Amino acid sequence: MSVFTPVSAETLSGWLGHYAIGRLVGLQGISAGVQNSNFFVTTTLGRYVLTLFESIPRSELPYYLYLTAHLAHHGLPVPAPIANRDDEYLGTLSGRPAALVARLGGRSEMAPTQAHCGHIGAMLAGLHLAGMSYRRRQDNPRGAAWRSATSQRLRDYLPPDERALLDAELACQAAHDYSALPSGVIHGDLFRDNVLWEGGRIGGVIDFYFAGHDALLFDVAVTVNDWCALPDGELDPLRAEALLAAYHAERPFTADEGRAWQAMLRAAALRFWLSRAEDYHLPKPGELVQVKDPAEYRTILLSRAARVCPLPSARS
Repeated sequence: MSVFTPVSAETLSGWLGHYAIGRLVGLQGISAGVQNSNFFVTTTLGRYVLTLFESIPRSELPYYLYLTAHLAHHGLPVPAPIANRDDEYLGTLSGRPAALVARLGGRSEMAPTQAHCGHIGAMLAGLHLAGMSYRRRQDNPRGAAWRSATSQRLRDYLPPDERALLDAELACQAAHDYSALPSGVIHGDLFRDNVLWEGGRIGGVIDFYFAGHDALLFDVAVTVNDWCALPDGELDPLRAEALLAAYHAERPFTADEGRAWQAMLRAAALRFWLSRAEDYHLPKPGELVQVKDPAEYRTILLSRAARVCPLPSARS
């Protein structure tokens, strides 16, 4: 989340007249993240997050907003969208598609324990199970097609050793067919900074704007790569075991998923190496923009190519 398009208090106050959530009390830009413009909004009746969508086509946005409404209906701690007086989730503000969602309580935990990872594994399985009844469908916006296209855009910006790594990983991924794996709604970006904690429980799961339809195992791999990584990029076996065992207890892994696991960890690492490299080499101008170091996920990719942690016993 960042601020690419500024919003004044005066402009926002007028826009909030389309809602039944009271008058504006406070407005603050959010500097974390890289895709949209985001603000904390406080009114006389509550606390919210305002998002101005900078790059996602307007036609795709109902997928994300109705998805979080669906997951909230199923009891998951997600930011439910707020409807305006016309019963619409999506509006327009400062020339951008815009939406308000409920602001959830808690803080991110950037040094998770085995217990945290166990809670995350169980929550992710619950999200996948609840998503099976979601009727809208949209492909993973950072899926295989995006990874291929982004690789071509970035290749000339990379030094020779990184180009060689990229080519080798693309060849590895081309040799794997994930189409038979269990699939459904994935969060797509379940990093530590997208989960809020209140004490020892999950208070909120945020930022669903990379969600889509893909192999569920890809989502597990994205999550393990972030939550269970050591500073040198290697996996902490105890945290990884806790996360995977808790997930497996709710949605058992299949034998096919077990066979695809190492390649999927590599695919998930490739996705974030590419997105960070794109932000680094081809940045968008913004008022408050956070660009994350692509070297972290290049290191993780090299580590996952060298070794892997096992999945819990998969069913055949």
